[in-house]
Amino acid sequence: MVLVWAASLVEMRPDSRPNGSVEDLASLKEREDLNVLFLLVDTLHSRRLGSYGYDRDTSPHLDALANSGIRFAHNISQSSWTKCSMASLWTSVYPARTGVLRLDHAIAPEARLPAEIFQDAGFRTGGIWRNGWVAPNFGFAQGFELYHRPRPGRVPLSVRRENPAIRLEGTDQDVVQSALEFSRSHRDERWFLYLHLMDVHQYVYDEDTALFGTSYSDIYDNSIRWTDRLIGMLLAGLEKQGLRERTLIVFASDHGEAFGEHGLEGHARNVYAEVTDTPLVLGLPFRLEPGLVVESRTANVDVWPTVFELLGLEIPEGLDGRSRLAAIQAAAAGGRGEGVNDRVFAQIDQTWGQVRRSPDPLLAVSEGPYRLMHYATAPERDELYDRTQDPKEQRNLAASLPEVRDRLQALAETHLSETTAPWGSSAPRVELDDMELNQLRALGYAIP
Repeated sequence: MVLVWAASLVEMRPDSRPNGSVEDLASLKEREDLNVLFLLVDTLHSRRLGSYGYDRDTSPHLDALANSGIRFAHNISQSSWTKCSMASLWTSVYPARTGVLRLDHAIAPEARLPAEIFQDAGFRTGGIWRNGWVAPNFGFAQGFELYHRPRPGRVPLSVRRENPAIRLEGTDQDVVQSALEFSRSHRDERWFLYLHLMDVHQYVYDEDTALFGTSYSDIYDNSIRWTDRLIGMLLAGLEKQGLRERTLIVFASDHGEAFGEHGLEGHARNVYAEVTDTPLVLGLPFRLEPGLVVESRTANVDVWPTVFELLGLEIPEGLDGRSRLAAIQAAAAGGRGEGVNDRVFAQIDQTWGQVRRSPDPLLAVSEGPYRLMHYATAPERDELYDRTQDPKEQRNLAASLPEVRDRLQALAETHLSETTAPWGSSAPRVELDDMELNQLRALGYAIP
């Protein structure tokens, strides 16, 4: 029933936002009616979206959002494991400093998260999620009045789940339905709403979105098309409520997905491009025609400093992320806006799920055209790539460019030694009971 109702919304509700320009960004901080919707699609690689150059029609609604807003063309997530990545995204601090690197780590309560800043500014705050790595016990509920895992609804018989490792109940339809109930309940108030969608991670699709074949990679594309349709339903619902022109949409992902590019499938094992190149789009309360593309390198740690500057809200001190407003303005003027965060880090502890083993950090350092994979406990294995000539990181140049390798190695070692968080405290450890561990295993992770 929900699908039929929502599908009619997609067909019947055109985009009612007024036309605008980059100059109109300056007026956002003056508005007292503006909402913020943070839309995160788990496990979404940017190269699988049409607006990022993919030749399959996987994402018509997301492409329309990007093509009438601001798209950051070269964005990097800070890990390929959800908890580590999301801790950095929310705090705008790199993993080495958040300390959220292992199975039992949590965000320190002293950290000041975006929901707290929005709440202090008078926004109603809500989070709707289905991924156990962002559960409240890991510190992710800070600042949210409502932090809710939706009750699983009835799944139509046409829906298929093709990732055998995932055993989550329900689908992202449950998230969309809860989101529209939240926006309806708070229609006359300002709100900040975070939605964490999981169906791409689960490889969920139905008969109408089974467009691209039956291989594992094809089914991933089918699931993106399914999720894109659900996002279209959400946007249509906001249109019906008269909220599109009152809502800034922030669209991102925590990490991508590998399909054998470096001999592995899935994620949470390394930090190559296929698992750290992620989309970042700002959907504005007005339409830019054409949309704006920021070509300079960005990172997920930049998301909230950028939004806060746009809205005139407090930006906490000591962050690694920086506002990208200057890069947006440079792109509008025909430039690239180089310089801010041209150096970007992504990290994973290769033993994050094995608490009895010593940490084994793997750090990617991006600077200029180069990207180094630094194995902290075995630097002789380090790999160097020229992303300009080799965007898929297939030709290791570590031996042929020793000066570049050594310089980036020194940067990596310095970065890993700087472990003090802006809030001063280390990441607390959380004791997980059997039920919580089983919920995390249901996501497909091999947790002892």
